[in-house]
Amino acid sequence: MTKITESKILIIAANGFEQSELEHPRDALRERGATVHIASPDGKAVKGWDEDDWGREAQVDLKIADADISDYDALVLPGGQINPDLLRVNDDAVNLIRHFGEQAKPIAAICHAPWLLIEAGLVRGRKATSFHSIRTDMENAGAFWEDSAVVVDKGIVTSRSPEDLEVFVNALVEEIENGSFGRAAA
Repeated sequence: MTKITESKILIIAANGFEQSELEHPRDALRERGATVHIASPDGKAVKGWDEDDWGREAQVDLKIADADISDYDALVLPGGQINPDLLRVNDDAVNLIRHFGEQAKPIAAICHAPWLLIEAGLVRGRKATSFHSIRTDMENAGAFWEDSAVVVDKGIVTSRSPEDLEVFVNALVEEIENGSFGRAAA
């Protein structure tokens, strides 16, 4: 168990991340005392998608390929349609996500970001949620999909949309501080 004030959390994103789904968790986790880093495919700033047009840039701390999971307590995957679609064909991103899963460290994915969990082979046999349009993708990958604001199963935290951001962050904090997934095989 790690106190949120002592935790280090990684967010990975590419251009086209849903603005609120990166900014809200980043800011809320920092406000609670966590150290939060952002990684992108090339280590350069990434531009968000804000509802129906390009949004603000997010400053980036490192390249995804340079991220060492031993440095982090948890991983956050913001959604939007563009961001996870770009990252799910990025070997460095998929391998990093898979390694977080193998290490039984919390992974939080919202909206379309569970596509990344599918690609990393982490949803089969788990309860999960996502944006409703990828429900069939989730079920075809072996997830037990449910229409809930947040679903937590063996360290994987999933949520449906920006409307669920508050419970999404709260569930991730709970997993970091009290989750038992790291003490038993996932």
